[in-house]
Order: sequence, then C-alpha cells, then structure tokens
Amino acid sequence: MMRPTRHAPTATATSRSRHATPLALALLALALTAALLAGRAPAQGVVAPLDERAALLQDEANTVAVIESYGPSVVAVHVEVLGRAIDPFERLREQLPPQFRDFFSFPQTPDVPQRREGSGSGFVVEGGWLVTNYHVVRDALLPGGVALREGAAVRVSFPEVEGRLDVRVVGANPDVDLALLALVEPERAPAVRPIPLATDAVRVGQKAIAIGNPFGLSSTVTTGIVSAIGRELPSIGRIEIPMIQTDAAINPGNSGGPLLNSRGELLGVNTAIVAGVNVGGQAGNLGIGFAVPAELLADALPGLEAGGLSGLAAAAADPERPRLGILIAPVAGFPEAVREALGLPAAGLVVTEVAPGSAAAAAGIAGPSFAAQVNGESYPAGGDVILSADGRPVPRAEDLQRIVFAKAEGDVIVLEVWRNGRTRTVEVTLMVPPAAE
Repeated sequence: MMRPTRHAPTATATSRSRHATPLALALLALALTAALLAGRAPAQGVVAPLDERAALLQDEANTVAVIESYGPSVVAVHVEVLGRAIDPFERLREQLPPQFRDFFSFPQTPDVPQRREGSGSGFVVEGGWLVTNYHVVRDALLPGGVALREGAAVRVSFPEVEGRLDVRVVGANPDVDLALLALVEPERAPAVRPIPLATDAVRVGQKAIAIGNPFGLSSTVTTGIVSAIGRELPSIGRIEIPMIQTDAAINPGNSGGPLLNSRGELLGVNTAIVAGVNVGGQAGNLGIGFAVPAELLADALPGLEAGGLSGLAAAAADPERPRLGILIAPVAGFPEAVREALGLPAAGLVVTEVAPGSAAAAAGIAGPSFAAQVNGESYPAGGDVILSADGRPVPRAEDLQRIVFAKAEGDVIVLEVWRNGRTRTVEVTLMVPPAAE
C-alpha cells in the first residue's frame, strides 16, 4: 500500500486556487490598496478639500477678525490744492555746469496755477468723527486756522463706497499732529464701527496692525509689533511727544491711519517713518515707523471738537494770549563744557531775552548780562535760569508754556529762579503784550 506524500494536501489546495485566481487577486488588491491609503497621505494629484477657517493659525485668525471688523472704518484722505506747477526739469537744469545750460533746450512748464493732489489715511471714531494727521491736510488750510484755502478741497473715500465724500476740517492740534474731520453729507457714509481707543498701557512686543493708504493703495494691511514706546520726536508744532515705534510696514500715505492691537483698539495714529530711498528717489519703509499714542488723541479730542487750532502751537500764535514776555533755551541744550564753565543748574530754562514792558520785566526777571566764550563759541551768561513754575519742574520750554497758556490775563505764576548760584522765588502777573505798532 502506498502512503500519501506529505505534499498532497498542499498540491490539492494549489490546484483549487488556480480556479479562483481572478477573484482572489482582485480582493487582495482591494485590501492592499485600502491598507495603504489608511496608512499614508493621499497620492499625488489627489487634493483633499481645505477648510480655510480651520487652517488659519490663531494669530492669522485674529488679524482677519480685526480687519473684517474695523477695516471698513479706515478711509483714504484726498487733499487737493491749487498751486504752481512743478518744473520736472528744474533739478536737471541746476545739475548742469553753467557753461552747458544754454546748449540744452527744456520743455517749458506753464506758469499757471495747477491742481495738485496728495493723499493720506484716516479712520472713524466715536461720534462719527474722522481722525487724521494735521500734516495730511495742512497744505489745504489757511495759516492760523482750519478754513480751506481758495481752490482747495479735502475728501475721503470708504472701502465699500463708490466715489469720494467731501469733508470739512473741524479742528487741528499741531502739537500732536492731529486733525478732526466731519463729513459734509454724513448720510452718504456707510454704517461702520467706530474704532475704540485702547485704555490699557502699550507694551513693547505686543501685536500691531496698521491699516492705511500707502502710495494710494487703499485698505492696505500690514502687521508687526510695538518695537518701543516713549520715543521723543518733534511734532509738526515742534513739540517733542512720546511716540510709539513699530516695525509694521508704514509708507507715505499711511499717515493718519490707525495702529491697532489684537482687540481692534487704537494703539496710535501712524504719523512718521525713518525712510529709505529707492533708486527713483522715493521714500519707503525700513521697518521703523512712529505713531502718536491713543492717549494723546484722547487728551486732544475735546480741543479738536471745540473747533479751530488748539494746543501750545496755536496758543503761541494767538496775540490775545497772556505771556511772560521772555525767550528761553533749555539748559540741556548747552554743551556739557559750557554748563560746567558757567556753573549752571542740572536742568531748567535759561532766559535769553526779556521784552521791555513785559510781565517778566515788571517782576524783575533778567536776561544775560554778558556773553561767555567757551571753545570759541559765545553763550549767554549772567542772567536768570527758571527752575520751576507753580512748583513743577520745567526742563523743557513746552513745560513752561503749558503752565502759562493754561492761565488767563491777571493770573499769577510763581517761578523758582536761579542766578549766579543763588535761588529765589518770583511772582509774575501775566499780561497780554501790547499790539505791535
């Protein structure tokens, strides 16, 4: 008897599989494909639908939310003035040596007034007012006020509204380079959210979002951080104010636009840049921009809403304002060698001139009695140095101006005065200087 071999069952199974090969292979292929797809990303050419909202990072989603909420509240400010046409060949003509200028013929520029246009940015605040920089609208205004020059116009355009809307300049404060605008036809404006002013202290490193109209490109958004705070820079009114520094890209045309935090609150009003210059001679962003802090806007708003010019620069230009009748220079502005040679105090205001018949002259305030020569330069010496006014130190001219301009004619201001190493107290009764004949 023959025993079956040990390979017989295997041979039988193999024999059966030959008849089932197509179906088995198909099932096997499907199983392998499913396993592969479950364990790896989709094959090339297969793109899964993208959920854009879910794909946004938290910071991106925040920026989008702020722009969707307050982007429509930012306007482009268009300023038109009537002036002489600019001769585009004037600089080229000046660069040529005199002996060659007669050999070149340049097209003549018509010597007639032509319309010129500039642009900036602005934004809506509570009450329906529009805020921008004073320097954006200054060229359209008559000196000493907020009335438009003949032939000048100021208009704004909203992102979601066709055309431009006329505005009037309600008030301006050159000290902080701010102006307040009102729509002539407010019913034509879209319903937008006023941008709230931040009340929390600005912190270095926090997020900053700038919206504006750089180079005429409306509704441009850039982001960055607050790079520094308290940067003392002179404003249009020549008063140094503590600016916010940011690396959010700010370019010409961003002036007057908002710098927002991650809650959409106003950190500051974009005002100035440290500009680079391209090959065409046009200023551009270097990542160092400056904004007027929102708290200064809050302080200035009552004066802006009252109308006209406000602030120290405006008060100084008002002939009806009471004055001390002196010219002053900060001690800090004198070279250290001069301060040491004259034995000046560490801080204060050197009286460089006293007007005859003025309030200061009547109170015995004295200007320099001689000029000291230090390192070949001449400096006023021997006169009074004002250390404080009404008990407050006055290291800068604007510190004294603020105290004086807050008073009325006939009010008394108490000065602490230093002269030649001795300190005394002087009471000065303020008066309006007589009109010049």
